[in-house]
Amino acid sequence: MSQREIEKSSWFVDEVLPHEQGLRRWIHSRFSAIRDVDDLIQETFSRILKIHDSGPIPNPQAFLFVVSRNLAINRLKRLGFESDPGAEKLDPLVLADEMAGPFESAALQEEIDQLVAAIQSLPDRCRQVMTLKKIYGLTQKEVASKLGISEHTVEAQIGIGMRKCTAFFQQRGYKTRNSR
Repeated sequence: MSQREIEKSSWFVDEVLPHEQGLRRWIHSRFSAIRDVDDLIQETFSRILKIHDSGPIPNPQAFLFVVSRNLAINRLKRLGFESDPGAEKLDPLVLADEMAGPFESAALQEEIDQLVAAIQSLPDRCRQVMTLKKIYGLTQKEVASKLGISEHTVEAQIGIGMRKCTAFFQQRGYKTRNSR
């Protein structure tokens, strides 16, 4: 196993896996129509690992829940369910309250706010590409088709977005994988 694989594995065990039970409870409470929660969690983990490969994830816990929510909504839509209006918006404070005390809840809210601010600070096209690729997990080809741009442009925008988000977090004192 390479050093990179060891670091990735360690990051996953330390930063993502401890949230599995909270994620499982949350999915059961918010998306009761989803029968195979294990499959959804596995797909969420897979997406998180792919995203982690391309750049730092400042708050893996918050990102884990956002990715899971998006996958659950997409799965329900494919099955013909209309999503529950309460499930459309992830409320980080409610989520944090289910898993942590008031200090952790406040810290989680701050980190989610910073993640949203980082994405919103991107230029329009870059923000669209990053959201479709990194949050919704579309392929480069799917993003290009959806936005009517070339796959090369998608690749370039991802690079720009990752650099700008990394700089955004570094300017605010967050440690990223490259600054550790």
